Amino acid sequence: MSQQQFQNKVTEVNWFKVERYLKQEIPGLSDASIQVKPFSAGYSNLTYFITIGDWQAVLRRPPFGPIPPKAHDMKRECEILEKLNRVFPLAPKPYLYCEDSNIMERHFYVMEKKEGIVLDDSLPAEFENREETGRLVSNAVVDTLVKLHMIDYEAAGLHDFGYPNGYLSRQVHGWIKRFQNSKTNDIPAVETLEKWLIDNIPPSPAPTIVHNDFKLNNMMFSSSNPGEVVGVFDWELSTIGDPFTDLAAAIAYWSAPGEEDTGLTSVTTKPGFFSRKELLELYAKKSGRDVSNIDYYLTFAFYKIAVILQQIYYRWKIGEATDERFSKLDIGIKNLLNQAGKAQRKELLR
Repeated sequence: MSQQQFQNKVTEVNWFKVERYLKQEIPGLSDASIQVKPFSAGYSNLTYFITIGDWQAVLRRPPFGPIPPKAHDMKRECEILEKLNRVFPLAPKPYLYCEDSNIMERHFYVMEKKEGIVLDDSLPAEFENREETGRLVSNAVVDTLVKLHMIDYEAAGLHDFGYPNGYLSRQVHGWIKRFQNSKTNDIPAVETLEKWLIDNIPPSPAPTIVHNDFKLNNMMFSSSNPGEVVGVFDWELSTIGDPFTDLAAAIAYWSAPGEEDTGLTSVTTKPGFFSRKELLELYAKKSGRDVSNIDYYLTFAFYKIAVILQQIYYRWKIGEATDERFSKLDIGIKNLLNQAGKAQRKELLR
């Protein structure tokens, strides 16, 4: 969906009904009219910045159009945030959940608006001229992940939000099945890699909360301090499982200078940011966990990202997606699988 198509869809929401509902449910809102600005467009959940006078919030809802059963579960995401925010306030606090189709045709929830900076492929002016930015951000990312994995999920009431037994095996077999269902070009090395992933699944450590998409641009930093994280977003895939899948994903998305094009961009290629190895060593030191099997997890992380791109590329191939940028994803997929091979051979964290 293009940005213009998304903007057109935004107008299909009856925001007057949403405004009236919010004023009924949230005490103290002003008489001002609701203002809406979309944060995201695409096939994932949709996010809007909404204001009513001085009051600010974020609204999350599923995408427009047909969606698979049980997908885009806003109720689950809202319930996770409600419990998680109490013990991990970097997760936004939800204000309300609504599944009344008279208000909006899809269920949605509203949560607090965090204030800060999201780092993607460049540094903002506030951070660019500070020599310590890379070091501070790198430390903050590891600290945040360690804190998340230290949470007692049972005490937080999140014991029923996942099935930790056999989690890693289900992940590996599930993502291999996704790749099989979205194949286009034959890549000979894939079957050998997949067999290795199945045959070498390591024992998992004690289960923790798993974000399941932990990466730099799902975090928000203080605009005055690059070492202070103020928010962690996109909890829709979070569950209880193997913490090393989070760690490996963060390392895989942590791009290094001089790598082949994978379709992923990250500010971590700039001077001052930790290397992948330094990131791993800091996590091991601060968490106290044995990370000796991390090469397996990193192999799987690169494979999983390749599958995500492959699913998009497949939709482009069969005409379901029309964005011409997707036509070149096969290059990134090939290079991500090459990265998986390097991780398998223990070449990336030397």
